[in-house]
Amino acid sequence: MRLSFHGAAQNVTGSCHLLEAGGLRILIDCGMFQGARHVDEENAGDFGFQPSEIDYLLLTHAHLDHCGRIPLLVKRGFAGKIITTAATRELTKLILIDSAHIQEEDALRASRHKRRGGHKDIRPLYDQIDVLFALDFFGPNVSYDEDVALNNAVTVRFINAGHILGSASVVVEVTEHEKTKRIVFSGDLGSPGHAILSNSTLPPECDYVVMETTYGGRMHKDRETSNAELTAVIAETVARGGNVVIPTFAMERTQEILFHLKNAIKSKDLPGSLAIFLDSPMAISATEIFRRHADGFSPEVRDAMLAGQHPFQPPGLRFTRQVDESRAINRIRGGAVVMAGSGMCTGGRVRHHLRHNIWRPDCSIVFVGFAAEGTLARQIVDGAKHIRISGEEIQVKADIHTINGFSAHADQRELLYWVSHAGKPKTIFLVHGDYDRGMSDMKNELEKKGLAVECPTLHSAVDLE
Repeated sequence: MRLSFHGAAQNVTGSCHLLEAGGLRILIDCGMFQGARHVDEENAGDFGFQPSEIDYLLLTHAHLDHCGRIPLLVKRGFAGKIITTAATRELTKLILIDSAHIQEEDALRASRHKRRGGHKDIRPLYDQIDVLFALDFFGPNVSYDEDVALNNAVTVRFINAGHILGSASVVVEVTEHEKTKRIVFSGDLGSPGHAILSNSTLPPECDYVVMETTYGGRMHKDRETSNAELTAVIAETVARGGNVVIPTFAMERTQEILFHLKNAIKSKDLPGSLAIFLDSPMAISATEIFRRHADGFSPEVRDAMLAGQHPFQPPGLRFTRQVDESRAINRIRGGAVVMAGSGMCTGGRVRHHLRHNIWRPDCSIVFVGFAAEGTLARQIVDGAKHIRISGEEIQVKADIHTINGFSAHADQRELLYWVSHAGKPKTIFLVHGDYDRGMSDMKNELEKKGLAVECPTLHSAVDLE
C-alpha cells in the first residue's frame, strides 16, 4: 500500500490524496488551490499522478478546495467512478458550474486586456461544458454507514463528518495477503453540537489516519457566545445608522446565520423590520438544495422542515439573484444586513459591497469563517488600513469583527477528541492546515500522547506496512 499527498499538504486548500492498494488507485478529493500568489499556476499544473490511471475518486464534500479540480481531472484523462453522498453530488454540481462561470468571465476580461498588447487569448481552467461532462462520472450515491466494495480487496464506508450537508469522513479497508488494514480519511470535520447539522460520527479503530488541522492550534468560542456577539454587532450597527456586511460561504455558514437571525428576531433581540439580503445566487440555490435533505440536519431543524416550516427564512429576508438587484442594495445607507459571497472575498458580489461600506465608520464587516493566506479576507482580518478592489484603493474605517464560533471546522479540542476514538494508529498524517498556524500545535499534542505523527509535503509519498 502506498499513500501520496497532492494537495492540502502543509496548506489549507487543494485537498487531494492518492491511495494505491488492493490493485486500485483511489483518489480522495480533488480540490482547487485558493488564496496563494501563484494559485493559477498551481491549479493548472500537474496533479502529481496520471489522471487516466485513477480507478475511483472518493469525494468527501462539496467545498471548492475539495472538489474544484474534478473537471480538469476528467479533461486530462480520468475515466473512473466518482463516489459520494447524494447531497454532496447536488451541491458539487452547483459549486462547479459557478466555478466554471467565474473562470470564463475572468478569462474573458484577461483576454481583452492581453489582446491590447498583442498576446493570445487566455483560456479558463475548465468551462461549464467540461463540468457537465465531468458530472457523468459520478456513480450511484452512497448513504452514511454503507459498506461499498470497490473490488474483492477494498471496501469503503462514508461516515458523517458534520462539516456541511452531505460531508463525510471515509473509512477504507484493504485486505492483502490475508491481512486487513484500515485507513480513515477525516475530510473536513465539524464541531459537535452544531446549530443545524447532525453531529459527526466518531471513527473506528484503525491503522492509519489522515486528518485535517484547519484549526489545530485554536479553540472556538461556544456558539451561544458567538450568537450573542453577532446579535450585538448587528443591533449596534443598525442603531448608529450603518449596514452590516457578512462575507459568507454558500453552504452551511449562510444557512446557520439565517437560522440564527430568524431566532433572534423571534426572541425580539433584533427588530422584525431588519432588512436581510442574501446576495449570492449560489447561496440561494444551496439553501433550496438544503430543503430537499432534511435527514442531514439536527432533530430540531429536521422536524421543522418536515412540518413544512422554513428554518432558514427570517422575516425581511430578500433573495437577490439579479445583478441590478444587487446594485440596488448600495442605495440603502443603513439598517441592512448584507450576506454575500465569497467568504474569503476572493471574488463574487461581496467585494462590491465592501467597496461601498468598508470606508464608512458607521458600518461593520463581520467574518464568520476561515480566511486563507493571500486572500482579501485575511488582509482585512489582519488589520489592513487600506485595501484594493477593482484597482481602487479604499481606506478601512468600518468596524471589523471576526466571530469564529460559527466555524464549520472542529477546533483543537474537538479534533483531539475525534482522533482519540481511532485507537492507537501506526501513523497519523496531518493535512489541510498551515504548519505554523495550527498543524505544528496539533502535532505536538498528539506526540505528547505517544502517537506517531507526520506532516507530509506536497507530492510526498509513504509506503504503508
